[in-house]
Amino acid sequence: MLKVIGILLSAAAILWMEVPPLLEKKYKKELVVFSTLLTIGVGLSIALGLGKTIPNPLDLLTLVFKPIHDVFVR
Repeated sequence: MLKVIGILLSAAAILWMEVPPLLEKKYKKELVVFSTLLTIGVGLSIALGLGKTIPNPLDLLTLVFKPIHDVFVR
């Protein structure tokens, strides 16, 4: 649980440093992208902190491109 609190405090510090300049300059799209990526990162970090396994993105690429590779190699 301590890891989760640390991750959330780190995310809060990042938000505190990065969001005000984006709002001041009225960068709405950048703020949405930043918030989305930070949320994904925090979610994955919390999952790792709780001991869950995160699938490797390369596994998805292998699943998609392996049949295509097999067609061209044979």
